[in-house]
Order: sequence, then structure tokens, then C-alpha cells
Amino acid sequence: MKIAFLGLGKMGSHMARRLVEAGHEVTVWNRSAAATKPLAALGAVTATSAAEAARSCDAVLTMLLDDAAHEAVLLGEGGVLDALRPGSVHVSLSTISVALSERLTAEHARRGQPFVAAPVFGRPSVAADGRLWIVVAGAEDVIARVRPLLEALSRGISVIGPEPRQAHALKLGGNFMISAMIHALGEAFVYAEGQGIAAQTFLETVNSALFQSPFYAAYAKVILNPPEHPGATIELGEKDLTLLRQAAAATGLRLTLAEQLAEVFTQARAQGLAQADWAAGQCETAKHRTQI
Repeated sequence: MKIAFLGLGKMGSHMARRLVEAGHEVTVWNRSAAATKPLAALGAVTATSAAEAARSCDAVLTMLLDDAAHEAVLLGEGGVLDALRPGSVHVSLSTISVALSERLTAEHARRGQPFVAAPVFGRPSVAADGRLWIVVAGAEDVIARVRPLLEALSRGISVIGPEPRQAHALKLGGNFMISAMIHALGEAFVYAEGQGIAAQTFLETVNSALFQSPFYAAYAKVILNPPEHPGATIELGEKDLTLLRQAAAATGLRLTLAEQLAEVFTQARAQGLAQADWAAGQCETAKHRTQI
């Protein structure tokens, strides 16, 4: 299958590499052209524009930063949607707003272009190993067409429903739960250490007794041993929480825990932690907020 892969950041570079190694004909584009060079060395074709990459492909996969990047690359004059042939599939792998997902669905339908939402759960190291979990929504026949591509990137796929917006909504809900988990871990570690219990001992005991979750263990490891290079930043976590609250408000819902977590992100930014690791930075702010 001829693929265009747009967006070669911390996640996208690994994902595009796995598709090249799986034997697909991959054309890559990134706003910063330097990111395409390692993939070109593996056999990928490079394009000078996103529209050029998409023009002759069977499927275009996007892993762009945020709503603004999607609008500029996909919907701007001479953008990807204008270049993409009718019948070619767009697979959105990024975490975007529900509102933008709905807009993309309508714009693709108007042009006769199938659209599948497939946001991913996992950090860059997980993407490098091809062990992402992918949340998919769209028409069944279109999902079947792109499933081999998604399987090259993942350890599992959950099909959510026929509307792409459903997958993007679920991804935001999942990221909300990650933020809640990080905050709970931060406060629990402060509590444990105040009682003379090592944070690692507390985590191992409670996780064994209650959760048996590799996710708790992995995020606790990040919190207790912050990485030199963040997998995801406070800024990205705050962005996703904002999108969740907007999606909830659009259906008349108020999420009180999300409001409290929004205050944590605001405080983290004020402490200069916007580019810190999401888990480590949010936990550090949670610890500050526990002081009486």
C-alpha cells in the first residue's frame, strides 16, 4: 500500500519507521525537513510538502501536534484534503478535539474521502517497539482496509464505533484518567513518605494488592526517576485536558475532577514546568499542593 505519513515528531518518527520496515511504500513529510533524513536512509520517499506526499497515496496517516497544526496542514488552501484523491483514506493518529474530528469527518465526506480516527495510547518508547494501543472509529470496511497498517504499529486495537469523533473522545477520556492517576500517585507518595514509608515500597505493595497494573508501575517509575528527555510534556497534558473539558461542556457536562486538575496544570506552568515530563512535572506540582 502506498502511504503518506505526515508528522515525524517523537511519536511519528518511530511509527513511520515501522511502516517502512513492514515493507510499505512510504512517503514522509515533516515541517522540519531534517526529521525525514533517517527515514530516507531506510528507503522512505521524502516530499517537500504535505500535499505532495498525499497526492498519489492510498492512505495518508497524520501524527501532528495539535488542532492548529491539523487545520494548517489539512484544511488550508492547497492542503492535504484538496490534494487527496477521492477514495484515498485519511487516518488520524493524533489526539485532537472532538469538534475538529467532526469537522474533518464532514470535510472528507464532502470530497468522497474515507476518514478513520485512530488515536494511540503510548509513549515514544512504546511506539518504537510497535506496542501502541490504538483506538479506532469509522466505517467497518474502511477500518478493514487500514487495519494491516495499524497492526504494524500496535499490540492491540479497540474498535469503538462508526463515528470518528468517538475514538478521539475516548482518547481524551483516557488521557484524563492518566492525569488523575498521576495526581493520585503524587499525593499518595507524599503521604507515604510522611509516614516513613518509601514511595517505591508503597507503590509495589498497593499495586500488588489492588491494581496489578503495569501502567501504574510504569508511570511511578517515571515519577520517581524523571527522564532526561520527556516522553510527553506538561504542555501536552494540559492541552488534552482542555479538549476534554470542551467536549464535555458541548454535551452539557461539568467534570469537577477535571476542573481541579486544570488548576494543577496552571500551577505547573506558573512554576516553569510547561516543558517538563508530564508525569514527573504534574506529580511535582501535586506534591507542592499538599503542603499545609
